[in-house]
Formats: sequence, C-alpha cells, structure tokens
Amino acid sequence: MIDFVRERWGQILFASWQHLSLVVQCLLLATVIAVALAALCYRRRSLTSLANNVTAVGLTIPSFALIGLLVIPLSFGVLPAVVVITFYAVLPILRNAVVGLAGVDRATVEAARGIGMGRTAAFLRVELPLAWPVILAGMRVSAQMTMGIAAVAAYVLGPGLGTYIFSGLSRLGGANSLESVVTGVIAVMILALILDLILVLIGRLTTSRGIRV
Repeated sequence: MIDFVRERWGQILFASWQHLSLVVQCLLLATVIAVALAALCYRRRSLTSLANNVTAVGLTIPSFALIGLLVIPLSFGVLPAVVVITFYAVLPILRNAVVGLAGVDRATVEAARGIGMGRTAAFLRVELPLAWPVILAGMRVSAQMTMGIAAVAAYVLGPGLGTYIFSGLSRLGGANSLESVVTGVIAVMILALILDLILVLIGRLTTSRGIRV
C-alpha cells in the first residue's frame, strides 16, 4: 500500500486537487442557485412546501442512475459530473436556506425597512446574514454528500479520485486493485474532512458573534 502511494504520489495529489476543485466549484454554484430560489419562495407557503418536497424527492434519486441518464444528452466528461454534483448540492442548501430565511424575525426586517432600506438591501444586509449560519450548515451537509457523488462521477469520466476506485473495482483481484480502491476511498474521506474544516472556519469568520451558536 505504501509503495503504491509512493510511486503514484504526484498523480494522487493531482487527482485530489481535481476532486476538491470540482466539489468546491459545484458547491459555490449550488449555493448561489439555492439562495436565489429560497429568496423567491420563502415568504410564500405554497412555494415553500414545493421547495421542501422537491428537495425530499431529489435526495431519493440514486446518483449513479442519474449520472447514467445524463450520458445520453450530455455525453461523457466534466459536464455531466458538474450537473449531477450541483443538483445534489442544491438540495440541502435550498432546504436550509428556506428554513433560515423564514426564521428571521419579521420585526427586525420591518425595522430595517423603517430606517430606509429597500427590500433588496434589507435582504442582503439583514435577512441573509441572520440566516447565514443555517445556510452554511446546509453547505456542510452538501459538501460531505457531494464528495462521494464526485467519486461516482468517474463513471462518466469525470475528474477526481473516483478513477482510482473504479479502476480498482474493474480489475478486482488483479495487481494493485485493492490498493487503488483503498487509496481513492481514504483520499476522498480526507478531502471531505478538510473541506468541512474550511467551512467551519468560514463560518467563524463570517458569522456575527451575536448570532453564533
């Protein structure tokens, strides 16, 4: 195992960087999409229920099946991987964003409007910062979930550590097959831990002391 990692150390680091970069970029895109959707629907009960139902149903779809279906319209490569990872990343963030924004005290918002803030300014400077810890919690859930989904995306030739896992599984019993699988799995776990720590640090730096939990 040690020899396997030592001989391929450069390749493993490059694949790890690809994996982390793919997840982070999809996570950022998913956050923008989820917050925008939450902003449109959190004040309307019917739309809030719809958003919650969509997130619940979306999480029941097997990622491997969805990736396979996307091969038909999107072919192989990075694009289907980005679409699938972003789709799954949106779901927890959207649910948390709706909950967080709906939980902001209306009196606080009205006070902001009363001192001259417009609706957009009140949303960006009052509602969004107050809901940010809840949104960030959704981002942490999405980050952990999509780390594994990004590995599955290697099925459609997506970049990242999934190539080691699928390569090892495809020739299980052959030379270095088990080492390849174990290397990919452990590296994904390490990246998930690193990304979660980064998000915790971001939360500490971007959350007001008055609303920290």
